[in-house]
Amino acid sequence: MRTVIFDLDGTLADTAGDLIAAANAALGVLGHAPQLLRGADDGTALRGGRAMLRLGLTRAGALDEATVDRGYPILLEAYGTAIDTHTTLYPGAIAAVERLKAVGAAVGICTNKPEGLAIQLMDSLGVSHHFASLVGADTLSTRKPDPAPFFAAVDRAGGNRARACLIGDTDTDRETARAAGVPSVLVTFGPGGKSVAGLSPEALLDHYDDLDRVLDQILP
Repeated sequence: MRTVIFDLDGTLADTAGDLIAAANAALGVLGHAPQLLRGADDGTALRGGRAMLRLGLTRAGALDEATVDRGYPILLEAYGTAIDTHTTLYPGAIAAVERLKAVGAAVGICTNKPEGLAIQLMDSLGVSHHFASLVGADTLSTRKPDPAPFFAAVDRAGGNRARACLIGDTDTDRETARAAGVPSVLVTFGPGGKSVAGLSPEALLDHYDDLDRVLDQILP
């Protein structure tokens, strides 16, 4: 059985706007003006809350890991209260998932977003039922690029590790796939754009309409 595991942020959905809003809200609680900009800082947003806080605090001249630790739960709370204000699924994503399922593929999600927030987002977008598994950053004791969460997503989806691949958008996803010994497909419509080609994935994906063809090339 072909098994396709997707990253979430920057791969299935453009979540940067809501993540940046949450980071700026946390910075406000910490006593700083908003520092992150939609568009310019999307790449940092999709690397997680701590990365955003570090960038924002650096710009504010107040970077300190203790402050990052203090701000992180504030950011998560702010994000949970406005998780889908700006978030949109990438064009064709769910249609591509449905095509995979129609031919018997197992489909799941492996994300470095905390599991509870990932489930909340998928529920709010009305697409949770399309995926047979969801493994988040805190589902296990390790997170990507450790391969264990990827394997858990494959297993929980009822899939086959020997015929699995990871669809993602960053070096974290590329390294996860490499560690798991499976092919990676990196999307070019995320914040990284065409630059992800430099990570040497097995394939690039310019639009979800092309996913079937791409998978046929790397995962027969």
